[in-house]
Parts: sequence; C-alpha cells; structure tokens
Amino acid sequence: MNNEIKKLFQLYFPSLSYSKEEFIEKIDKGEITTREEEILPYLQTALLDEKILEIELDQFPDLYFSRLQDYSPPPTEQEQEQTPETGDENFQAEYNAGDYLLSFDHVLTLPLEPGLGSLRLRQSTSVILRMFTKELGIEMGTTFQNISKIGDLPVLQLAYPSILRVQHNAREFRAKVPDKHDFVVEVEREGTPLQFSTSPIDISRKGMAIALEKNIHRQLKLNDELFLKLYIEDELLARLSSTVRHLSKVRKRHGIEYSCGVEFSLTSRTITSVMESIVATTQRAHLKELAEIAASRGLDLLS
Repeated sequence: MNNEIKKLFQLYFPSLSYSKEEFIEKIDKGEITTREEEILPYLQTALLDEKILEIELDQFPDLYFSRLQDYSPPPTEQEQEQTPETGDENFQAEYNAGDYLLSFDHVLTLPLEPGLGSLRLRQSTSVILRMFTKELGIEMGTTFQNISKIGDLPVLQLAYPSILRVQHNAREFRAKVPDKHDFVVEVEREGTPLQFSTSPIDISRKGMAIALEKNIHRQLKLNDELFLKLYIEDELLARLSSTVRHLSKVRKRHGIEYSCGVEFSLTSRTITSVMESIVATTQRAHLKELAEIAASRGLDLLS
C-alpha cells in the first residue's frame, strides 16, 4: 500500500522528497493520505465554507483560482408533486449540499480565473487543488475529466482526489470574514483621489483582502498607497496605511468576485495589537458560523 501511495505522491509532488521513515510517519499521522473518506471532510469544508482554491496545473508556477461547486439533482416527478406548497409540512428534499461528494467519484469547480486556466486545465495531466484553514495548507491531487453544465452554469468536472497532503503553518493565518459579520472598510487613496467603502474577504495581522466593484478594481494598481478605516458594528477600531500587493478576480456561484490584497503599515506595537484583536474577533465569528453549518449537517468541518 505504501508503495502505491509513494507512486501517487511522486506523480503529484515530484519536487518533494522524504526519507522512508518520514514518509511512513506522515501516512500514520494522516498528513499524506489516499483514503477517500479521509479526503472527504476537506472537500466538504471547501464547498460549504466557499473557500477560494488555488489551482496548479502540471507543476507550472502559474496559479489559477476557483471554488468548488455543488450539484443538486433535478427533482423527481414525486418530489415535483410533493412540494411545501401542497401543505405537506414533512416534505424535505433528499439532497443536501455536497451530497454528491459522498460517491467519491468526482468534484465540480467553477471556471478558473484567469480564464486561460480553464483551457489549460483541459490539456493538463495533473491538477493540484490547494486550500487553507487556520493552521493548515491542504493539497489534493486530481485530474480533469470533462466540462459540464448545471442549468445554465458551466462547471469543470475533476476526478475525486486520489491523494492529499497536509502542511502545517503553510502561510500566515488569515481569518475569513463571515457574510453576517458587520465589518466595513472605508478606503481613501491620495494622489489620484479615490474613496469607497467595502467589506473585507479575509484578514491577517499583516494585511487583508477586500472586495471591490468592477469599476473600482480597474482604477487601482499595484503599489498604490491606501488609507483605511476599519469598523466593526459601526465602531471605528483602526486607522492605518496600506499598500496594494495584488489585484485578482475569482468566480463565485453568481458572477465574479473582484478583490484587492493590501499589506498593512504596522508602525507601532499598539496598532499591531489592535490588528491582532480584530483578527481574533473575526475568527471567532467565522468559527461560530462554521460550527452552525457543521451542526446542522452533522459534519466534521475544518476551521
């Protein structure tokens, strides 16, 4: 069994090398696995938490971005006849979000961004799906199968991952900002004046990603200096300068999400402590939201 896992590992992660003892230890700890049931919680977390996935094709350095997509089968004739409107209070659709993953057959993603990625994906021989939790980086090896549609939505079908690798402390922790979290960012650019209010996507002690309207996204450029005011529940918690480090877009289930990554200018221990407190508050809100989703479905989701 370990020889089969090693062949898969070398196929998807050819640049990595472990001694025989290290490799066995990582398998024993679940840090390398080919067990479908052990890979499942990571996929469920990515889908239900709407995590942004990094997509790596054939070990090339260019990265693409996407999200997992759900598949809800069309209702049967009986389900069409037996709807809540008929007065049957006990009616409940049999399909729950992510149930298609339980077949261990395939996963669905939205089209990749930048768009060239979807074309390259079809020509690839190996695909890595990469996601992050609070303390872990997770990489899953898979292959492209075909292009499909869910209603009018184009989706990409990949094989169910055949191997998963876990990394500890893969990057600085970023707290996802829940939709219900009352977190507002006011942004001002000097020089070429620009002002707007928005909401953050995620935040770390050193920086954050903020959502942008398409017209705003076009007006920003790398290394722009931005002044930020951060409000949670209408309370001004921080004022600080920042620098634009990346501009990106990724598919959502409805449309495209434009975003901007900024690096904070942490000029004192005081502002650093304030940012650490904001990150902790945001993470607690995210964990609460994730716990509610997990409890409602009886799932073991990863924070």
